[in-house]
Amino acid sequence: MSMSNQVNVTSPSGTFTGSVRPDGQYEFRGIRFAIADRWAAPVDVETYDEIVEATSNGPISPQVPGFLEQMLGTTADDMSEDCLNLNVFTPSGLTTDSKLPVLYWIHGGAYTNGSGSIAWYDGSHLAARGCVVVSINYRLGAFGFVGEGNYGVLDMLSGLRWVQRNIASFGGNPDNVTIFGESAGGSAVISLMATDGTDDLFHKAWAMSPSIGQLRELNRAHELEADFLRILGVASLADAKTKSIPELLEAQTEASIAPSKGFDIFSPTGGGVAVRNNILSVASQRKIPFVVGTNKDENKLWSAFDQDAASNGQPEWEKFTSEIFGDQAQSARKTYEEFRPGEQVRELMSAVNTDVGFRQRAQDFVEKRCANALPSWMYWFTWATPAFGGILGSCHAIDIPFAFDNLDAQGTEVLTGDDQERHAIAERFAQEIVQFATHGHPSWEQFNTTTRPTMEINVECSLLNDPESAIRQLFIR
Repeated sequence: MSMSNQVNVTSPSGTFTGSVRPDGQYEFRGIRFAIADRWAAPVDVETYDEIVEATSNGPISPQVPGFLEQMLGTTADDMSEDCLNLNVFTPSGLTTDSKLPVLYWIHGGAYTNGSGSIAWYDGSHLAARGCVVVSINYRLGAFGFVGEGNYGVLDMLSGLRWVQRNIASFGGNPDNVTIFGESAGGSAVISLMATDGTDDLFHKAWAMSPSIGQLRELNRAHELEADFLRILGVASLADAKTKSIPELLEAQTEASIAPSKGFDIFSPTGGGVAVRNNILSVASQRKIPFVVGTNKDENKLWSAFDQDAASNGQPEWEKFTSEIFGDQAQSARKTYEEFRPGEQVRELMSAVNTDVGFRQRAQDFVEKRCANALPSWMYWFTWATPAFGGILGSCHAIDIPFAFDNLDAQGTEVLTGDDQERHAIAERFAQEIVQFATHGHPSWEQFNTTTRPTMEINVECSLLNDPESAIRQLFIR
């Protein structure tokens, strides 16, 4: 029921007061879905004794905001360990009979940064296409992913259980839930595909630029936990419970600068609580529709502003490729130089790191799913931003405001520029996500290992067969 600029929804758990947007759609923000003690499993909030005022964002997990988070307005004032809240975006006038598909967003940020309330993740423009969008907060860094506890993953599960109990009252269909996320959120999607007890919690999955290399197994988690406790100066997590948030964040920062090829200092752990051993193997056997994609220049988000790398020349290029490709180094250099004509050594090394960190891992994962005859699709986001003189290319995270059709959101034009051509990309990308959530498939051909169909997302979208095949073959061992 709508009253002026507010709207009430009553579910089996309680009544929620949200806001009516100027376009008539509804949004409900800051709904607490669980409570959790430090380094303990979340306890679901199953009933609400009072009407829930869901008109403003809730607190976010303690963190040291990264570049994107700072640009988008994240401050320490918003942080609390009591951060397990979610947001719901719906079209207007829905009832329990509407049964719209549900999109459940898991934000990225290397498992140490971010929140579900960042402006880029506003779900209203996706909801306007005929779905219900849920975005969540989960515990980050040392609070969510120290050792084998997988507390952040457990938070994601708790949010999914809230959806099962309540989303029908918001017009959503609890039997048609699609999980989707970007970067760490994308690899979280894959970890959830390897998590026990999730068969009835979600039914499709879409991973944007998943940081697959962050996923780790039990031995590595124990090793990293010991390092963290040593930095913190305590013998156990039990002892660490008395430490303050600033003390934990300081130790987290120090732990995070240690050398780690996979950036796995804090991340989901296979063989830990709830998540099964061999995450990628198990997830590749999950019998649900799955879409994965990467951006052409992922690594330029970091390398473009790396002044140390700007001076790299041929000796550094040869050494770098020898370390990665061994006997194939000369062939690898020739191949990358052909596919990236005119680029300097810094950009060529960045292209290799994009493949090592993102694209080839995604290719390998989708190949495993094809071997198991499971429905999977692949795309490649190639639109290059003109911002900063074009040095970012199609970098990591540049696709997010297109996926949500939020080109007018805070901070977007800084990274994307204001060219009108952007809108056609956002229209197509957002519609593909909603189509997948609605029907269980995007518009393009399912992936196979013979022709390897891959949808290129750009101003003009086209279906490519095995794009940059010669680069892919460099990674076949």
